[in-house]
Amino acid sequence: MRAIFVDCTDELARVIEARNLPVPDAVKINRGNPTEAELIAMGCEADVLFVEHTVVPPSVLDACPSIRAIIFMGTGAGTYVDLQDAAKRGVGVYTTPGYGDRSVAEHACALMFSAARKVAQMDRDIRSGVWSPLGGLQLMGQKIAVVGLGGIGARMADLAAGIGMEVAAWNRTPRDHRAYIADLDEVLENANIVSLHLSLTPETAGLLNARRLLLPAKGFILVNTARAGLIEEAALFQMLTEGQIGHAALDVFPEEPLPAVSSYRSHGNVTLTAHAAYMTDAAYNELWLRTLNAYAKI
Repeated sequence: MRAIFVDCTDELARVIEARNLPVPDAVKINRGNPTEAELIAMGCEADVLFVEHTVVPPSVLDACPSIRAIIFMGTGAGTYVDLQDAAKRGVGVYTTPGYGDRSVAEHACALMFSAARKVAQMDRDIRSGVWSPLGGLQLMGQKIAVVGLGGIGARMADLAAGIGMEVAAWNRTPRDHRAYIADLDEVLENANIVSLHLSLTPETAGLLNARRLLLPAKGFILVNTARAGLIEEAALFQMLTEGQIGHAALDVFPEEPLPAVSSYRSHGNVTLTAHAAYMTDAAYNELWLRTLNAYAKI
């Protein structure tokens, strides 16, 4: 079957080349961010699309009847492909979960440490000519609420436990993990840090609403490396302004790239990264191998 990787990033291309990873003869790699017209041109020559970050609208499938499957290189394929529309057409949509579990968990930890010790704020101050040492939070002994105990959340829970934090964790379905608690409100109650590790579904959209954001300790740190839609945005900004959330450390946003005019930019108690939690060479290596494994099974 002919396959086209429609949007290979420079980072992934570099890893494939540097590590001499396999590229089957039937797979073509396109680098960059294709327009819809370019997607159609590529799709007309393919049976399978590999997609890392590009939306594939129904109009592309209308114009490309040869497409039998789409491999979304990650999880949360529904953000990029209309899953119901694809199913009606008989187009299989596959994902590659688990490839970056450790990398994302480590990035969440990095955001947590940065927020706890005000690293980004002091960096901004020093660059602007202000020398103002800021006190921070020692994480050992603090309660962290890990919301979502899949591969990433379980690793986050273990990393937090490893530095002496009190870990409470929730998942939509029961998990065999020492930190698991069935009641989300109990997990959030008096937490000093809340870290999100859930996929975005109709059931999880707005999961952290105004009521639940009042459950952790006042001034808590909120870390999100999952999906922006898990949090009610209006409540997030209100809690940041009022001090219920002391700091939000975010890798995901409702619109990406973040618009030039955005409330996220205007809050000093927010640390921002550019949806980069999964971006390590080790994760890219695993991502490509899992993508090829999914392709081989179609």
